[in-house]
Amino acid sequence: MDTLALPLANTELSDGRLLLRPWRESDARLLVEAVDESVRSVGRWLPWCRAGYEVADALSWVALCRAGWAAGEHFAFPIFDVASSQLLGGVGLNQINKQHRSANLGYWVRETCQRSGVAVAAARGIARFGFEQLGLARIEIVILPDNLASRTVAERLGARFEAVARQRLWINDHAHDAAVYGCIPQDLA
Repeated sequence: MDTLALPLANTELSDGRLLLRPWRESDARLLVEAVDESVRSVGRWLPWCRAGYEVADALSWVALCRAGWAAGEHFAFPIFDVASSQLLGGVGLNQINKQHRSANLGYWVRETCQRSGVAVAAARGIARFGFEQLGLARIEIVILPDNLASRTVAERLGARFEAVARQRLWINDHAHDAAVYGCIPQDLA
């Protein structure tokens, strides 16, 4: 990467409860199961989470993640429960702006594990990764305004609500306003 450090492709992050590491092809079936379970809740906000999501879709995602990691363009991680090895969701940094040392943070948690602190803990781990390993100065979380669960995660992380940006997200062939949260290293204290 230009001005940011490029992390190792075998990076693992753990808080003792959760394990985050780069996506692997062997995660594809687990991802399909998590998506199938979560279409009703996650699919409402993230169009890729849809009925009919197949192993081929998951393998394409893994390949995209590996290429993005190698190019230093985005860093996506599955979220695993350390005790059970269950795939709980995904988290990552994308839209990396090397010049301004910033990135976008995204997260999702499978339906049966929502409201258990998983998203906050995973987002905190990835934010630390971004600040400490990538050298980011700012992370943004961009959310549809009525996605109250994701907004709560951003707030519990310590990110500050900054604005509703008009037509900031393109979802299902339409522009949508978005709530924008900003997080800087001091916010994680």
